[in-house]
Amino acid sequence: MSEVILQLLNVESAYGPIKAIRGASLKVERGQIATVLGSNGAGKTTILKTISGIIDPRKGSITFKGEDITAKDPAFIVQRGLMHVPEGREVFPLLSVHDNLLMGAYTRQDRDGVARDMEAVFRYFPILKERERQDAGLLSGGQQQMLAISRAIMAAPELILLDEPSLGLSPKLTKEIFEIVVRINRERGTTMLLVEQNANMALNAADYGYVLENGRIVMEDTCERLRDKEDIKEFYLGMQEAGARGERRWKKKKTWR
Repeated sequence: MSEVILQLLNVESAYGPIKAIRGASLKVERGQIATVLGSNGAGKTTILKTISGIIDPRKGSITFKGEDITAKDPAFIVQRGLMHVPEGREVFPLLSVHDNLLMGAYTRQDRDGVARDMEAVFRYFPILKERERQDAGLLSGGQQQMLAISRAIMAAPELILLDEPSLGLSPKLTKEIFEIVVRINRERGTTMLLVEQNANMALNAADYGYVLENGRIVMEDTCERLRDKEDIKEFYLGMQEAGARGERRWKKKKTWR
């Protein structure tokens, strides 16, 4: 029987009078990549912020490795082995790539392990090795996303929360980032909870998925089954294909000028 590493039960979170999460329940099994799909404003980011302690839930409970972490301080949650890679990357722009990575490892005492993980992230993202002494603020958006993921790895977490890793990236770079995310999961056994608007990428990378609408979980299943559901095909996958066709037409039109 698989071990449940993270569980949310009837969680409600709000921004002032506005309810963002309405009784959401989900679980993530150890070693799994789980994903939460939903449109803008559905509450995806709020779920991750509630798990990592940035937002306190008004109701419900959150357990990590069987321990209640509901409304705990983010530093406490990090020390338990849970890392959050926020939307928009949020690297330390005036610190070098190397020092950003060391910031991820600040809770660790095992110097040899830190050195091994530094080598590992440079294997995953060779461009970071090339930019090791460069200020993080001078990196491209894609390179900053690589750095944000790598900084989380440096904490040697058991679970990583990934918020919109494809945001603002080209399709080619998005594909590369997702391939590395899957590789990290398979090689290191790191559990992932992924929030993503690119449903096609998320469903191909993840093992299990939840669909969030207006703060409520309205559907859940294995990603293989979700990909075959007509609602998902029509609303998420179909919408993205239509967007991709529009982008191709726009690019083609530009070449005529």
